[in-house]
Formats: sequence, structure tokens, C-alpha cells
Amino acid sequence: MGQVRWLRIVVIPISLALLVFPFFPAGRSASLKSEGSLSLVSEYHGVIPNMNSPTRVEKPSADNPGGIYERVPDKYLARYQRWKQEFLSTETGRQQWVSYQNNPNFTLTVVVTRTNAEGGTTGNYEWNEEGKLIAATITLGCRLDEGVPNPIYFPVMNSLLPTETTRNIGGETMAATKMAHEFGHVNRTAQGDSVLYQLQIQLMPEYNRIFLSNGRDVRDPRLIELEKRMGATPVEIWEDREYWGETNAMLYLRDRFAEDSLRCLLFSRIKRSIELYAPGYEERFLTVAQSLPSDRRCGW
Repeated sequence: MGQVRWLRIVVIPISLALLVFPFFPAGRSASLKSEGSLSLVSEYHGVIPNMNSPTRVEKPSADNPGGIYERVPDKYLARYQRWKQEFLSTETGRQQWVSYQNNPNFTLTVVVTRTNAEGGTTGNYEWNEEGKLIAATITLGCRLDEGVPNPIYFPVMNSLLPTETTRNIGGETMAATKMAHEFGHVNRTAQGDSVLYQLQIQLMPEYNRIFLSNGRDVRDPRLIELEKRMGATPVEIWEDREYWGETNAMLYLRDRFAEDSLRCLLFSRIKRSIELYAPGYEERFLTVAQSLPSDRRCGW
């Protein structure tokens, strides 16, 4: 294997380098997105840790031939096993887990922590000199089975919001859906352009710094040039990544609920949220719905 040349990535919320999901208070999300500014990003992702903080990840080697490494404190182990069992109860979950477990050239570390207790993070990406992703870390909160993310950027997870018709869906399913979302980030990053991804990581903090200091003027020539180099604005980059994570979560729900009535209820909620908040991304969710037989697509 080629020498690892890049990059120790830690959580850099405002730069959107990693993908973290805390939760908006009810009623705020629609108005926040309509503001169309990076203030949404700053508020949603919180403070900025030091980008150069050291991290430790397991890397493939002669003694460590890749696979999945689970770092779960004993006090969280039982609940984690329930979440994992729920994720693996579906074809999507099993296929993705096995693909990483049996890959000698890739190390996926799964961590459970009390930090961001109801959310999850994907990061610590590393690439080899050929630009192939060889390591990533998924960090899950210790109360992953609690909390429902907002419908704006998380329409699939939000579809599990408890109501009279969905009250029997357990917390393990919510946790497994969040796990699927995080696996979606790893899948997409592994398939993407590593050079562009790393360039975006480098340039997004600079874009945000200028944006927050120039009166939030997106017409600033410096921002236009940075956007051209990154291929999009930081918010657009982040949205795209989150909706790919949600697409994978929808694959999990597609497999999890064989009963048409309940699956169609969830798919209807997803469709409504996408029409309201993410119409430009509908095609990727439509592809998931249309992977079912035509008489089971729930109106998609």
C-alpha cells in the first residue's frame, strides 16, 4: 500500500469538514434555511476546534489488516449491540458492514461517546498517495436512540418522528437509521474525488472567514473565486453531503419496513420534507423509491 500522505481531519464544524447533527428546536428550522446565509452553518455546527489538533486512527498494516474496529465503553456496549443488530437486520446494513469488515485495505473505526449524545459524526478520513480512502471514523452518541433531527437537512431521520401512527417504531430503529446516515458519508467520500474533497477542506474556512467579515456579501470577488475553486459554496457542499447520507438512511428504511402501509407513511413524510426544503436533491431519493417494484413505490 502507498504511503499515507493526507490528512488528519478533526471536527471543524463551521468549515463543514465533518458532518455532525445536533438538533434544532422545534419550529425554527424552516425560517433558518430561508435566511440563506452561513449564519445557519455557524449556528448549526457550533464552535471551531483547532484544525491542526492531532488525531489517532487505526491504519491498515501488517499487524492491522483493515476491517472494522469498535471502540465502545462497557457501559454503552449493550445498547450499541442492539443498534448494530437493528442495522444488520437489513440487507443494506449487512452488505455495507461486511464490505468494510472484509476490506484489508480500509480501516473503519466505530466509536461510542457521550459527546453529542443524540447525534453522530463521520471524519478522520485518510487517503493514500493514490488518493484512495483508507480510513475513516464514525462516532456515535451514547443516546443515539433518542432525539429526532430537523426535517430540513435530515428528512429521512425526521420521518421517524413519533406520532400516533409511528409510536411503535423503537429507538433502536432510530439509532440504526442514524448509523446508516453515517455509513452513507463514508460510502460517498470513498467514491468521491479525494483531491477536490481535500481542497474544499482547506478553502472552506477561508470562505467563511471572508463571508463573516465582509458584511456577508456573496458577490465579493474573493468568494466568487473560492466558490469556483471548490465547485460550490460551503453551504451547498455541506447540503450535498448531508443529503447523500440521508439517501443511505432511506435505503435502510426501505429494507427495514416490508409492510407497505408503514413504509409508505415514512416515504410520504420524506417526500413532503424534500419538496419543502430540498427540491433540487429529489432525484437521489427518487432513485431509492424506484428501486422497489412499481406497485410498492408509495406515490414516488
